Parts: sequence; structure tokens; C-alpha cells
Amino acid sequence: MGETSTWGPARLLVLIVVSALVALAVLTGLVLAVVGALPGDQRDGADTAPQAAAPATGMSQQDALAAAPMPTADPDAALPGPLSNRAAGVLEVPSATAVGPAEVPTGFPRTPEGALAQLAAIDVTAMQTGSMDGVRQMIAEWAARGGPTPQTWSGAHGMASLLSAAGLSGAGSPELAFVVRPVMGLIKGTVGEDFAVVCVNFEFTVTVEETSRIAIADCQRMAWAGDRWVIGAGAEPAPAPSVWPGTDAAIDAGWRDLRHG
Repeated sequence: MGETSTWGPARLLVLIVVSALVALAVLTGLVLAVVGALPGDQRDGADTAPQAAAPATGMSQQDALAAAPMPTADPDAALPGPLSNRAAGVLEVPSATAVGPAEVPTGFPRTPEGALAQLAAIDVTAMQTGSMDGVRQMIAEWAARGGPTPQTWSGAHGMASLLSAAGLSGAGSPELAFVVRPVMGLIKGTVGEDFAVVCVNFEFTVTVEETSRIAIADCQRMAWAGDRWVIGAGAEPAPAPSVWPGTDAAIDAGWRDLRHG
């Protein structure tokens, strides 16, 4: 109990930022260049998912889409900040109709919006376990062959970093609580009907005696497998910027408000 009493909001937020950036960078091998201007060709918020651009020589369309760089943002943009008066646009996502492996909500349609809803459900369920076993079980059940594994998934690395920095074991602790809310999203692009790269921007609340909040974004390849979306084969996509939902920075980065149909 004495250890957790030293955890003020500032220290906790720094820990979460570091853990999140480590998680997003691990598999891609990227050193995140988080300081810099946003590109000028921001997304126009159209409802139709963009198709993948022509790949470089020797690269599949799926790999080209996943590897295409995303906007960047200062790490401070992930912390709660002033909300914008501008409309972010709305991305309609379907609701779950069933419960799948590892108690993850599923039953989403074979659409890019369905893929985004499935990724959000996987991430929320995984992170709210607050344990290494929980996140490992999630990716073992929800990744295609050749995709992230319990040893390589960025979500598992992020959880390990957070628990380690908190001085906890892989089992977590009743004193450490997560609430993960998918608030904004974007569809980076699609290749046919069975492949999409989608991103979710979460409001991530962590409580260790005191409560702190931060935005954490996740982008994944999603592939249709039989009757559900799973995290697809290949390296994890270039990361999207983690920015506080509803701010000018979030809108400028192409994030749109999620609305459940």
C-alpha cells in the first residue's frame, strides 16, 4: 500500500504515455517522430473507405496500406485538453450481436465499420483484464495465422510495460483499474471486401488510488475469416496519433466520432 501512495497524477500519466508509445512502436520497429507538423492533405471525412494506393515494387496492396505513414502529434496532445467547437464528423459503427472467444463481443458485419467495431471490442476486453494472461489470451483467440502472437502483440508489450513500471506482477492488482472507451475512429483503407486497416482512438482511464486519463490509439490490419473479423497476418500498421478525443488536434488528424448504430 505504501508504494501506491506515491503515485500522483503526473507520474502516472508519464508512465502511461511511455507505455502506450512503446506498445505502438514495438512491432513496426519505428522510432516515433512525434514532434512535427501534420500533413496538409487531411482526410475529408467521406463515409466511403479509401482503397489502397498502388504498392511499391515487391509489396502487396495490404502491406502498402498498412505501412503508409499516419499523421503525428505531440505527446502532450494525448492528455485531456480543450474541446473543439468544430464538428469532427461521425463514423457509424454497428453493435455486437454475439459473444465470441475470450468473451469478446462479436457478430459485426463484413464491412470496414464492422472491422473497426471488432478491433475496438478486442482492445477494450484485452486491456480491461489488467493482466498479462488476459491480453495474451485475447490475441491468441483473435489473430490470424501470421499475425501478432501473445509474445509479439503491441498490446501485450504495452501491458507488460505498464505493470512493470507500476511494480506489479503479470497478474495485475485489484488496486489497478482500467476503463477503456472507444471514442473516435478512422478507416485508413481497404483491399477488397475482406481486408481493412482501421484505427480506434480510446479514452483510457487508469486508477491507482488516484484517477488519470489519456488517449491511446491503435491501428490494426483486420481480415475477414469465416464469420468474423480478426487481426490479420503481417506486421502491425504504422501507428496513428494518440490525441485527446474531440480536440482540434484529433479532428486535424482525421479522427471522427464513433456512433453506434
